[in-house]
Amino acid sequence: MAESVYKLIEIVGTSTESWEKAAHAAVTRASKSLRDLRIAEVVMLDMQLKDGQVEAYRAKLKVSFKFEGE
Repeated sequence: MAESVYKLIEIVGTSTESWEKAAHAAVTRASKSLRDLRIAEVVMLDMQLKDGQVEAYRAKLKVSFKFEGE
């Protein structure tokens, strides 16, 4: 197997419905500008609150993608 190099970045997705949808939104959006996404790891879940109510679910992910070329 050839040697490979990967870049790791953090992204945050939001949803008014769930953490799962927040994570999905983050990966879906990242895939529009980053190629060859390999791994997405949820590293933190939190919520935005307003007046004591949940306004949005937020999922922080570490996402890796492979560098192109040799």
